[in-house]
Amino acid sequence: QVQLVESGGGLVQAGGSLRLSCTASGRTFSTYVLGWFRQAPGKERDFVAAIWWNNIVTKYADSVKGRFTISRDNAKNTVYLQMNSLKPEDTGVYYCAAVRTINNWERRSEYDYWGQGAQVTVSS
Repeated sequence: QVQLVESGGGLVQAGGSLRLSCTASGRTFSTYVLGWFRQAPGKERDFVAAIWWNNIVTKYADSVKGRFTISRDNAKNTVYLQMNSLKPEDTGVYYCAAVRTINNWERRSEYDYWGQGAQVTVSS
């Protein structure tokens, strides 16, 4: 069992930056694929980014490429999402997720564990 807790959300103006953190319980954190998803009001929960256990292989949604960076610190059981050049359309609740093995990194149904979410609001 893995428990995930997000932090670092908030209100920021367009063009600003935020860093989200997600800390996990469990001794096997380093073996999990970790992802970030976001959900805008009235919309589906969409893939944002994911990172392989080795902290090298990553994947991003086209809408955030070049602006967001996912990373992980296995010693701290923490995954990060650095968000730069934020836009109003980045507003939503951001969730981190974890899974041991995965076929499609962008499919939310493949992730087994989820955090409670962190609100990010970008004002224009």
